[in-house]
Amino acid sequence: MAVGAVVGAFLRYKMVESPMAVYGLPINVLAVNVVGSFILGLFSILSVGLNLDPQYTLLVAVGFCGSFTTMSSFALETSNLFDSNRFSLLALNILANVGLSLGAVFGGRLLGEEIMGRFMR
Repeated sequence: MAVGAVVGAFLRYKMVESPMAVYGLPINVLAVNVVGSFILGLFSILSVGLNLDPQYTLLVAVGFCGSFTTMSSFALETSNLFDSNRFSLLALNILANVGLSLGAVFGGRLLGEEIMGRFMR
């Protein structure tokens, strides 16, 4: 688990070290949350389908994805948008992070099911 956490934290740091925005919407944390959600969705299917040892769940799901994705940074960015009276961007930030992260989990799960159906049966 610790190795996954170190790798996840390092990659998150690299992805958010240079802030980027699209029309004022901060996208670094959004990208991290969506990518991490996709990985978690994909892994949730593959780990069951491949009957992986539960320690891999600790490594990937808890360690890597837990330290890679970041609710606290999302919350801070959202509160900063609130403090600067950028309410439309605040709403967009919430919708994008929650909606795209959920969509990424579903997308990852669909890909995992496709991989299992195509290559493992």
